[in-house]
Amino acid sequence: MIVLQQLINGVSLGSIYALIALGYTMVYGIVLLINFAHGDILMVGAYTAFFVLGAVGAGPLGMLLAFIVSMIICASFGVTIERFAYRPLRSAPRLNSLITAIAVSLILENGVRVLPFIGPNPRQFPRPAVVNIQFGGSLSISNIQIIVIILSALLMLALNYIINYTKRGKAMRAVSFDIRTASLMGISVNGIISFTFALGSVLAAAGGVLYASAYPQVTPLMGMMPGLKAFVAAVLGGIGSIPGAMLGGFILGIAETFTKGFISSQFSDAISFSVLIIVLLIKPTGILGKKHRVKV
Repeated sequence: MIVLQQLINGVSLGSIYALIALGYTMVYGIVLLINFAHGDILMVGAYTAFFVLGAVGAGPLGMLLAFIVSMIICASFGVTIERFAYRPLRSAPRLNSLITAIAVSLILENGVRVLPFIGPNPRQFPRPAVVNIQFGGSLSISNIQIIVIILSALLMLALNYIINYTKRGKAMRAVSFDIRTASLMGISVNGIISFTFALGSVLAAAGGVLYASAYPQVTPLMGMMPGLKAFVAAVLGGIGSIPGAMLGGFILGIAETFTKGFISSQFSDAISFSVLIIVLLIKPTGILGKKHRVKV
């Protein structure tokens, strides 16, 4: 029963990591950029939900409104960052874009800290009342965990539909395969890249609201560790692979909760990153990653 309880906890946490990891892997798959500001988009989404829930309450309607507003705000942030920070450097060396991504992350974190209506101090995140559903003597699942797992699954299915069965999704796959050829075929490359950033930011916003609901506290630096863990999940599953990002998120979440439950919470981060190292030693491209041959 203890193993099953930790498995439920791991799936709940892994769902959030998977949502965030999808943003990393989509952006990398199209423009070969590691968007290190992605975790801070999660923080923006969480703070947006914090103010919405503070204004309308943490009931079902308030949560729905918090999700919608957070997604809109974060999509706007994602498109703006791509337009003014990354697009001018698209033809520059990758190191330039990488340094810019770190700079954008620092600007978001420290910019939020100095805003008078936010500040550097942690705040309690308003969330619905926690109701634990008991199964037997030692197994339980909370309503928050159910919401996290179901909403994450729905968003992943929606993303899968968009990528595989819509015109925008087909254009995204074409741009990820060959950006120059896609532009010659009449695809608006800039529009598709902006759409990808918006889509990834929407998922980060949802991940931020769910993460703050599961761990009810918001701080300007709250996106650092989930963002880093989600990046690890994306690399673990195979960076650029959407199914790989989902799988990597769940593996990382389960590994972390099992470590906390059976070893020590102090080793959870070390074990999580050790899993990445072990997998990359065995399969350098990640679990579902594919080798790319470069012709000379």
